[in-house]
Amino acid sequence: MIPEKRKQEQLKPLPKSPTGISGLDEVTGGGLPKGRPSLVAGGPGCGKTLFAMEYLVNGAMEYDEPGVFVAFEETAEELAQNVASLGFDLKELIKQKKLIIEYVKVDRSEIEEAGEYDLEGLFIRLGYAIDSIGAKRVALDTVEFLFAALPNHAILRAELQRLFRWLKAKGVSAVITAERGTGTITRFGLEEYVADCVITLDHRVSEQVSTRRLHIVKYRGSLHGTNEYPFIIGKEGISVLPITSLGLEHHAPLGRVSTGIEGLDDMLGGRGFYRGSSILITGTAGTGKTSLASAFVDAACRRGDRCLYFAFEESTSQIQRNMRSIGIDLTPHVKKGLLQYHSARPTLYGIEMHLVHIYDLVKEHKPDIVVLDPITDFFAIGSSAEVKAAITRIIDFLKTNQVTALFNKANTEEDTVDYSNVDISSLIDAWISLRVLERNGERQRGLFILKARGMAHSNQIRSLHLTDDGIKVAEMNPTAHRTEPDPVRQAL
Repeated sequence: MIPEKRKQEQLKPLPKSPTGISGLDEVTGGGLPKGRPSLVAGGPGCGKTLFAMEYLVNGAMEYDEPGVFVAFEETAEELAQNVASLGFDLKELIKQKKLIIEYVKVDRSEIEEAGEYDLEGLFIRLGYAIDSIGAKRVALDTVEFLFAALPNHAILRAELQRLFRWLKAKGVSAVITAERGTGTITRFGLEEYVADCVITLDHRVSEQVSTRRLHIVKYRGSLHGTNEYPFIIGKEGISVLPITSLGLEHHAPLGRVSTGIEGLDDMLGGRGFYRGSSILITGTAGTGKTSLASAFVDAACRRGDRCLYFAFEESTSQIQRNMRSIGIDLTPHVKKGLLQYHSARPTLYGIEMHLVHIYDLVKEHKPDIVVLDPITDFFAIGSSAEVKAAITRIIDFLKTNQVTALFNKANTEEDTVDYSNVDISSLIDAWISLRVLERNGERQRGLFILKARGMAHSNQIRSLHLTDDGIKVAEMNPTAHRTEPDPVRQAL
């Protein structure tokens, strides 16, 4: 039994200061520690300054918490120009008295000549800025410039502790940026011990693909994610992509959507897939994966559903031309705005950028159906583990938004019918396998439903024909249909 005193303590969680950075508040359990200093360390180009600035801008715009940015490297004009491309209007925030940028020039030669170092002047200047706008947030970028002239580690440690204590005493939530050291989190190797929260940013290049990673090294008084989280710097700032933080709490709709192929609908109990489900179509080259995906999209647009189609091997015009040869005309749907194509080679950028690109377009277009064709091409830019993590995040994101997802995956001749080298079969709600069948000296296409959660479905391989009038599946033999009752249909 938990003691009463301990129960009372558990009801008082550590106050948090939300960052407003996509994904970060999720893995930190609500944001950075409120009224305490946090350290953000990383090498050149990893996004430290942007992190600090976005924390202040989001605080001013979304949470009505004015902020003070103290820069030791860049002037206010330079900072405003650098973040303008992300939609941050610093001059307007300054005009509204929601933000102050203080450029502090630290001249090492003057300190060496005087032989003394005192932070009192900085405290007076920073304190005045905080009081003048009622600031709740402060950013210092970067701390090395402030202490670069101090060779004595004893003095350095004392001044660092003094700075952090002063920030705590002012009751502001602070972000202090620092450069990575050799074998240490920071150059001095001291800041991480006095900060309440330590986050490291890393920018690495592997096999010519650039990726960024975020890691919460410590967080006093709070549970937090401990993984390395990919993040990207996009048109709206920083986006962190949690790997394991998404919970399985999405709603499971009972509605069904047609596959666009009458014979395939019949194999699925006559009603198609569940809306909001995840669907995998696998097969070797030429078995009809893109054709099935296009038929699905065509039927959705005819119902008035909105669709997003991510093509990684063919251009939009090529897909539309090829589908017209089997009686599927997708062009009218594109003109009506119901169907949007986004064609690009996966090697255009890394997996993380693809994920954020997908997230942004889903939020912007608000589709009912999303198609990724094929996901196999992601192996050109990531390992099996990275591709699985990416597909998992996409599935969870789309399920949370009640979007039906269809993934095409190309198999090789050596792959078995029930094998997926992406290893996502357990995440998929419905899996259709396409294969080439050899009969009487001819090669024919075959279709088989490997799994379909929660619905009655055929257990036989059926013939698949791509004709001038559309896609045909051979008429189902009534005795081949599964005889077990559909539990969901019974519930209805």
